Amino acid sequence: MRMILAALALVSLTGLAHAGEACEAKAIDKNGKPLAGAAKSSFIKKCEKDSGTSACAAKAVDKNGKPLAGAAKSSSIKKCEKDAAAGAAPATSK
Repeated sequence: MRMILAALALVSLTGLAHAGEACEAKAIDKNGKPLAGAAKSSFIKKCEKDSGTSACAAKAVDKNGKPLAGAAKSSSIKKCEKDAAAGAAPATSK
């Protein structure tokens, strides 16, 4: 079971690393021209956030490997996102 969870975590982290590149490639307006400036920044930020959410959704499984549903899924995703944000934040020392 630990091997499965480790593999899922590794796949998720790899996916997040490539999310920035994928989001950069998707930053195109409705006319097919690349976005620039604030529009591009906003698009990439939203895209990367959505990519992170889907990584947490992929981790929302029960102990038997079945996908969670309802409140259990929401709680699992919320905890995953909180943990990811805490891990990404710089550590402060006193």
